[in-house]
Amino acid sequence: MLIEQPARLMRYLYPHALWRPTPAERAVYLTFDDGPIPEVTPFVLDVLRHYDIKATFFMVGENCVKHPDVFQAVKDAGHRLGNHTYNHWGTLKHSALAYLRNVEQANDILHTDLFRPPHGFMFHSHYMAVKHAGYRVVMWDVVTRDYSRKLNGHDVLRNVRHLARPGSIITFHDSLKSHDKILYALPRSIEFLRREGYEFRLL
Repeated sequence: MLIEQPARLMRYLYPHALWRPTPAERAVYLTFDDGPIPEVTPFVLDVLRHYDIKATFFMVGENCVKHPDVFQAVKDAGHRLGNHTYNHWGTLKHSALAYLRNVEQANDILHTDLFRPPHGFMFHSHYMAVKHAGYRVVMWDVVTRDYSRKLNGHDVLRNVRHLARPGSIITFHDSLKSHDKILYALPRSIEFLRREGYEFRLL
């Protein structure tokens, strides 16, 4: 539960980050981490196109270089781009300065002011470096855990059904780890949220 919907104490770690931007409004914000990759991202784009929804893709710079056609497809579809570092770096092995350089390397490709740390965590020094560089740090209110080997598509859908609430930033992953689960859970999650009267907004 501390992962799927972070406790209030965790939200204090990054006081200026976005977790749940509009709690008084019946709206949600779909986000996708770790892409773009040809095995999953085109499916996500097709689903979003079918439901006429725009989302934010927090992309790994290295993947954008490896898969330029998929990267271009996300941009052409009008979705918002976010920075997820160039090499999907965590903060345990890298100084704040090296981490920021990796973020900036990714941003030479992405040209965005939105940033989300890989693994959903960074040390305070890294957070301050990113923030002072002008990025808006975007976290989440619901992480679906579609990357987990312990969960299946039904479990991922259940996380959305049980935890989504007004203002939620909902995080999926367009990655190989999420492949089978997102195929099942993404369209069903969207249909559930629409039945519940949620509007889909772009960050």
